Amino acid sequence: MSHINTEIKSFIAISDIISLLNMCSGFLAIISSINNNLELAAILMIIAIIFDSIDGWVARKTGRKDTLGFGKNIDSLSDIVSFGVAPAVFIYTCINTTPNILQVITPLVSLLIVICGVLRLTRYNVIAGKIDTHDFIGFPIPGISCILATYYLSGLFNPYIALALGIIVSLLMISNIRYPKFDNKPVIAISTVLIVLLILPIKIAAYNINIPATLLLIFCLYYLIINLIKR
Repeated sequence: MSHINTEIKSFIAISDIISLLNMCSGFLAIISSINNNLELAAILMIIAIIFDSIDGWVARKTGRKDTLGFGKNIDSLSDIVSFGVAPAVFIYTCINTTPNILQVITPLVSLLIVICGVLRLTRYNVIAGKIDTHDFIGFPIPGISCILATYYLSGLFNPYIALALGIIVSLLMISNIRYPKFDNKPVIAISTVLIVLLILPIKIAAYNINIPATLLLIFCLYYLIINLIKR
């Protein structure tokens, strides 16, 4: 049996630090949700998506060789926090203060988000490198955080619609539907601009509607729906 250096510093790379920043953003989003600071929680979930979207790019640019799977595991575990637990706690806090039947349904939807997130990431880790595909199998897990966060920030938030979105997106995450990866540079550029405008400490709004959040929400829903239609 070969000797393996078990010191953390022998495993960790720059891209892993970015994955940890993703996790930190998700954890702070959870804390913000618990403290009922939902706008900050939504912004932190968007920031987590930014870190998640660049850790792979950094790994490739720095020649990261993840022979033992440390990077893959730290990325997945960070995603569970930011895109599994964080949106689950967020939607629970958003809705569970309403004194009606939603108090019964909301915890179940929150649990569904976490379960489907774990299943989605576990499947990804199991099939990674074994199936040649340029598509995501199932809706990408950061999508649920993006949809719920932008929906809340848009100024159009409705608890019933939010719960429906939570259920639908969770089930699509564990579906076998193929979603194309983001390799269209104009789309990436536009999405990046919207995200930057969204997290800036200024509001671009009209008629109490947050324009960057609404446009980003429309983009996410279009991506979700168009691939259902194409199927």
